[in-house]
Amino acid sequence: MSQTAPPSASPEPSDPAQSQPTDPRIASSDPTVEPTADTPPATDATASPPPDAAVKPPMPPRPRAPMPLLVLAMLAIGYTLWAAQELLLPVLLAAFFALVGNPILRLLGKFYVPRFLGALIVLAGGLAVAGALTVQLAEPAGEWVRQVPREMKQIGPKLRQMTKPLQDANRAAQNFARAAGGESTSKPVQVVKTELNDPYRSLTATPKYIAQALAVVLLTFFFMVYGESLQRNAIALLPSQRKKVVTIDILHSIEREISRYVLTISLINTGFGLALAGALYALGVPVQESLLWGTMAAILNFAPFVGPLIGMAVMLLMGLVAFDELWPSLLPVGLYLLLHTIESQAVTPIVLGRRMRLSPLVLILALMFFGWLWGIIGLLLAVPMLVCVKLVLARIEGLEGWSKLLE
Repeated sequence: MSQTAPPSASPEPSDPAQSQPTDPRIASSDPTVEPTADTPPATDATASPPPDAAVKPPMPPRPRAPMPLLVLAMLAIGYTLWAAQELLLPVLLAAFFALVGNPILRLLGKFYVPRFLGALIVLAGGLAVAGALTVQLAEPAGEWVRQVPREMKQIGPKLRQMTKPLQDANRAAQNFARAAGGESTSKPVQVVKTELNDPYRSLTATPKYIAQALAVVLLTFFFMVYGESLQRNAIALLPSQRKKVVTIDILHSIEREISRYVLTISLINTGFGLALAGALYALGVPVQESLLWGTMAAILNFAPFVGPLIGMAVMLLMGLVAFDELWPSLLPVGLYLLLHTIESQAVTPIVLGRRMRLSPLVLILALMFFGWLWGIIGLLLAVPMLVCVKLVLARIEGLEGWSKLLE
């Protein structure tokens, strides 16, 4: 009996190492296969990419305008400011007066006084004070203007006595220069130019000045009453709520600080003018004339450096007219210089602090520019506008360095 052969055994499973690709860069997808020394461990397809791949390339820098274009833009802005001064100056003066009155309006608002009524009270009070000063100072100002040409003949010897050393030195330098150049020492021929004044020019200019003054008064009232609503309507145009909140905070902070600064400077200058008027009255100057010089000093003090220099020259001339002796005639200018030094070096820095400080060089440049651009009104508005620019730059992110540049 023949034996049957046993059934053939099933084929053994092949070596996993042989069934996998030989390239070690391809990982196995079978969870039962363990990685060998030649094959790296399996990686998760959802793993985060390496740090270098997540870093975005830096944004390219913003293109800068060429320098000739910037120069042309600045020249165009300067010409526009000069050409539109009849329109801009009433608006700027009204904004300046409104900033002075805004802290008083806030104080009245705490007593539940409507803003419309508060603006009327503030504006009527300001006009009443200005009218009273005008009435009180018109007579001494006119008398002084009429007296100066007559008194100049009497103060001529005083001025010559004070300036005699300078005149002698100047005359000697001119003679030396002419002798060195081989020129004659005789006086050069002087050409006298005559100018015909139009008698109707003042008559035609008076209505324009009255219209500008009325425009300043009306604009001041509307700025105080409707300024906040105009800000709200402008802020409502912003696209996002966050920008609206940030803009409201910046505008309110800037407006509050500028109003406080302008009001503080106005009070300091008023005190300076009253102190000068009291000192002049103690020297024997009449009351009305003392108030005239005190008011002049308070107004000129809004223009640093330039205003005090003009005030000192006027005080010197007034002393020479009012007093007969030489040394007593120097007392008014000496008192003016003393009071101005106390105000500028002690009172103003203590009251305002360091936040409102401005570089003297920047102040001089601003006074020169705005004085050349807009005259005496530009001198009065130069410092408040420069302070506004400094506060705005300090509140805007990324422009704080320019604010430090103005200090």
